[in-house]
Amino acid sequence: MPRLYVTTRDGTTHMVEAQAGLSVMEAIRAEGIDELLALCGGCLSCATCHVHVEPTFADRLPLLGADESDLLDSSDHRAETSRLSCQLILSDDLVDLAVTIAPED
Repeated sequence: MPRLYVTTRDGTTHMVEAQAGLSVMEAIRAEGIDELLALCGGCLSCATCHVHVEPTFADRLPLLGADESDLLDSSDHRAETSRLSCQLILSDDLVDLAVTIAPED
């Protein structure tokens, strides 16, 4: 079962046990971490599930798609490690994935 480490905006890190096949967004919301708004529910039409991924996981993530990149461009807090958590599907390859919830735009 994949583990996910989520750092909230106040610097608190939460360890989340998640089911493989769920998106990072779904796992965070299921844990009750409510500062990840995810207004579109994972339909890739907003950027309110923006996270910064720990750089050591960059080579294990799917490539950033054009639509995801366009949505991230709307954020004042885009960084090299920015991703939309709805586009990151948890798997056994992503055990101990660490993300930080991006500041709200």
